[in-house]
Amino acid sequence: MSDHFETLARWGYAARGVVYLLLGGLALTSAIWGGRDSNGSSEALSSLLGLPFGRVLLGLVAIGLLGYALWKFAQGLLNADNRDNDLQGFATRAGQLISGGANLFLMLTAARLALSLGQGGGGGDGEEAASAWLLQQPFGPYLLGVVAGGVIIAGGVQIWYGASRGYRKRVRIPGAHQYWMDPVCAFGLIARGTIFAIIGGFLFYAALTVSPDQAGGTKEALDYVYALPFGRILYGVVALGLMAFGVYGIIQGRYRHVDAPDLDDVSAAARI
Repeated sequence: MSDHFETLARWGYAARGVVYLLLGGLALTSAIWGGRDSNGSSEALSSLLGLPFGRVLLGLVAIGLLGYALWKFAQGLLNADNRDNDLQGFATRAGQLISGGANLFLMLTAARLALSLGQGGGGGDGEEAASAWLLQQPFGPYLLGVVAGGVIIAGGVQIWYGASRGYRKRVRIPGAHQYWMDPVCAFGLIARGTIFAIIGGFLFYAALTVSPDQAGGTKEALDYVYALPFGRILYGVVALGLMAFGVYGIIQGRYRHVDAPDLDDVSAAARI
């Protein structure tokens, strides 16, 4: 079971990498041609439909995203990464559960597209769809405020993780490839962390206004970057960063340490 789960988790990292490569590529095209219509994860997935065997590719990506979501749930619920039982460890695991939920929404979008069922979720990103759903729950604004704080912190942690090369603790990059893989991984994590922090700000504003329309995702974060001074240049840099994060996902799929849970781990967690 653990071997199959590890394969699914690695496939998941690679599938998420493909999504970010497409997302960054579409944004970079907009930056080069001066367009302002940024795209979210759903639009990036939709771009696969124009390729030969596009629906088959989307189906494979959907399976990969399911694997990634399940791996995130295993990290959060079963402590598959063996995090310490302290505040930092529990906060990290909570963030992994949130990431699992967001990627589950994104997987459903990919599956709907592959099965010709349309967007279904209104075309929003996984983060946006998940936050809109959360806002509709009892005490939704308070829950969303907590999530927003977590996303902002996660963004800061990712920026630090990339700048300090903390990813090396779990990603065993071969020495022969460090000269190019390290800069790509660091750049990708910093760019994605920046986008995360912006998304967290949108979520916090949505919680304050109790308005799902304010719960922006990656698309709205990119629009925000474009509207800044020197926005087109910054937009292009962030687009390259998202592509770098996509490459980082593929590198994770190959070189990350994955301690996949087995039946004993599941049974032990169920007894807690």
